[in-house]
Amino acid sequence: MITLRDSLREAMIEEMRRDPLVFLMGEEVAAYNGAYKVSKGMLDEFGPQRVIDTPISELGFAGIGVGAAMNGLRPIIEFMTWNFAILAFDQIVNNAAKTLSQSGGQFSCPIVFRGPSGSAGQLAQQHSQTFESWMANVPGLKVISCVDPADAKGLLKSAIRDQDPVCMMESEILYGLKGDVPEGEYLVPIGKAAIRRPGKDVTIVSYNKMAEVAKKAAEELSKEGIEAEVIDLRTIRPLDFHTLVESVKKTNRMVVVDEAWPFSGVSAEVAYEMQKYAFDYLDAPVTRVNSADTSLPYAPTLVDAWLPNPAKVIRAVKEVMYVKG
Repeated sequence: MITLRDSLREAMIEEMRRDPLVFLMGEEVAAYNGAYKVSKGMLDEFGPQRVIDTPISELGFAGIGVGAAMNGLRPIIEFMTWNFAILAFDQIVNNAAKTLSQSGGQFSCPIVFRGPSGSAGQLAQQHSQTFESWMANVPGLKVISCVDPADAKGLLKSAIRDQDPVCMMESEILYGLKGDVPEGEYLVPIGKAAIRRPGKDVTIVSYNKMAEVAKKAAEELSKEGIEAEVIDLRTIRPLDFHTLVESVKKTNRMVVVDEAWPFSGVSAEVAYEMQKYAFDYLDAPVTRVNSADTSLPYAPTLVDAWLPNPAKVIRAVKEVMYVKG
């Protein structure tokens, strides 16, 4: 039973012990033990050549990581937040993602970009955005996003070993979330969703910290006799459509909970794919629960109103089930 931050640390330590080509680089990852203490103690074990503090220059150290990956190393690039990674999008989108195709398959780019995505309280507009759909829009990138500690460990280990660039989205406010994590060698395949709670009446789909919101909503709904199946996507690209379709065949209804803005997001893609592949099984339109289509306010009351929450999910579930109240 360990925290999310500890599971991420375990994954990196185990992979760095296993493979001397793996190294960690980012702001405050070494001497300060990580901005969120994810890399605590790693400098002591691996030294400054493999746990590298960088200047506040995301474009610069992301570019160094891409070059290192093209030359045979396996970098883990930590962003203090994906909001800061906007500065490095040229390297991520135009170099890491395109290396394989531009080289005609001669060069791969086995690199992991990781850090927290999404809101974390009163951090205002420029520090509270979600980036899963941004990165998933780019061919050549794999995108994983989870908060379950066991999944975090298993997915990060898989990402480090992957031959393609992987963007891992975490949650700043859930680094302290505890869960059962297998010791030693433990891998979770990229591209496979997880059923967090079985149910027969409605499917609730989510990812990252909104998966926790979905589970809480499902628990409340069960008190009213509504059994919701909760699916945690875990991987945004490639998306596990098979698990979603099989669930809809059983429940005939779907609600997608997504912290991102509603326009052109992951929830929109899921809704489209369901009407394409599961139309005949749907007894109601797919409904989405998103953050408000505005920049995040600063006041705590407005933050609460802006974000999805269990009450909003419950209302959406009752809407697709044509239940009043």
